[in-house]
Amino acid sequence: MTKVLVTGGAGYIGSHCTLELLKKDFDVCVFDNLSSGHAEIVKKLGKYKNFSFIKGDLQNFEEINDTFKQKQFDIVLHFAGYIEVGESVIDPQKFYYNNIFGSLNLFKAMIENCVKKIVFSSTAAVYGNPKYTPVDEEHPKNPINPYGKTKLQIEEILSDYEYAYGIKSIKLRYFNVAGANKDGFTGEWHHPETHLIPNILKSSLGEQKEFCLFGTDYGTKDGTCIRDYINVEDLAEAHILAAEYLLKNNMSAEINLGTNNGNSVKEIFEICEKITGTKIPIKTCPRRDGDSEILVADNRKAKEILNWSPKRTLEQSIQTAFEWEKTKAE
Repeated sequence: MTKVLVTGGAGYIGSHCTLELLKKDFDVCVFDNLSSGHAEIVKKLGKYKNFSFIKGDLQNFEEINDTFKQKQFDIVLHFAGYIEVGESVIDPQKFYYNNIFGSLNLFKAMIENCVKKIVFSSTAAVYGNPKYTPVDEEHPKNPINPYGKTKLQIEEILSDYEYAYGIKSIKLRYFNVAGANKDGFTGEWHHPETHLIPNILKSSLGEQKEFCLFGTDYGTKDGTCIRDYINVEDLAEAHILAAEYLLKNNMSAEINLGTNNGNSVKEIFEICEKITGTKIPIKTCPRRDGDSEILVADNRKAKEILNWSPKRTLEQSIQTAFEWEKTKAE
């Protein structure tokens, strides 16, 4: 049985990927400090016999190194890290220290324990404001916030470590992630929640708040920004395929994960209103600095290398997210 270490496996995307790995009969150990992950999710995952959990922090080298010594991993899936873009601008030190230093500790432990394969959770934020769209993997990398910069620097470290130490990596660059597990096992659960879709859904279940529509004069079909929303279960399946590809072929790659299609902000509100049966209060606000008009993935490489294509629609993503929010509200 293939042994997998999942860092940050109690968080939103990490928990979905852990669940998918367990269903595929991988032996999975989650390493998480639970600063943004959830003990409740760990407890649920514990029903699988091929699951184990170690509470630890990547900023403590001994904790992660001891984990490698306890287990003999074949591959690592690395999700642990701070992700909130706005916070990264306000407190970049927190992001550089946690995301980069923590990753360096992880990679050092991999080298010392002869683990040479890793799937890294990267982001479309490494590209910055797109010069063209759909965005392919060859697009210039020019991140515009510290969060995106930390992810790009970790990618570059992995490239250097491949040359020096033989570590092979698949770097998966996500676009906008949405949805929840269809069975209500896990879902998006941030404190505070900053993402648009869960905030709209929360509003429909409680005290309604007025949402700003930032910019209605873009050169798009309805004047609002367009983004590429990928379902979190589709994303999890892509990680399994990436791990299997790496185990079989031992070849590194950078791969975009998106749908190759975009939805406008207005469309998001309309779909949420349809699914919740609630009218969402909206006011028109000026454009925000740094908001790109269109950000859509070119996902041909994922199809070619991983034989992966997204299966679920945005409507399905929002429906599962709504069911998750209702469960949390009970």
